[in-house]
Amino acid sequence: MKIGVCIDPLTTLVWPSIPGDFLEANVQNLFMPEATDAEFMRVEAKLAPLHGLIRVANGFLPANLKVTGPSTDHDRLSRYVDTAFRRAASTKTTIIVFGSSGARQVPDGWSRAEGFEQFVRALEICAPLAQSHGIILAVEPLNRGECNLINTVLEGAVAVARVNHPNIRLLVDFFHMLRNDESADDILKVGPWIAHAHIAEKAGRTAPGVKGDDFRPFLAALRHTGYTGALSLECQFGPDPRQEGEASVAFLRTQFA
Repeated sequence: MKIGVCIDPLTTLVWPSIPGDFLEANVQNLFMPEATDAEFMRVEAKLAPLHGLIRVANGFLPANLKVTGPSTDHDRLSRYVDTAFRRAASTKTTIIVFGSSGARQVPDGWSRAEGFEQFVRALEICAPLAQSHGIILAVEPLNRGECNLINTVLEGAVAVARVNHPNIRLLVDFFHMLRNDESADDILKVGPWIAHAHIAEKAGRTAPGVKGDDFRPFLAALRHTGYTGALSLECQFGPDPRQEGEASVAFLRTQFA
């Protein structure tokens, strides 16, 4: 399995090598979907040494681009998403992670059921744009302490199945699953929809190997689904992220074996 690290790619330019096999960047920071093409190109030019290494990006939507509640703006969403996907494709990024708790949080007093329907509609808007740019949009379930919509992998699979589009898929995040007390067996139930995976330790979102969390049941379940995609460390690093990342990747390869 390919293992990558969620980190600002610009910080890695001075490293002799990256930990793992690829980098996962941030959509808003790297692709700047509401900035001009000239502004984006200045950032993109700095990343030439990392060409082909940035394969995934998270941090999809800003909190003020709501997809639930009374303040949705589908025209702005379409413009933003089209630009984000176009710029991602130009850097050979192929997977965009749809976590974005602030954008999808259902406001107080708003129907949760209506919020779910709005979220599905947002995915339906994104689907043809993703297809036209060769992007997979992976819905990330977030634990109940961070968001109030699409918390479990089973709920995420329901949303993905509703859209029923090949470019809308599911992400499984072991950290969020652990925080929710979800069973690793739930991964087996959503296997056909999984396009990407995240990992961090439960207590402090630390890198795998810091506390020694046992991820083998989750890794085994992922393997049994026939998953052939990648796994990203989405965690809190200390003062030396390169060294910690390398140690964490080695730890995970041992557990996966």
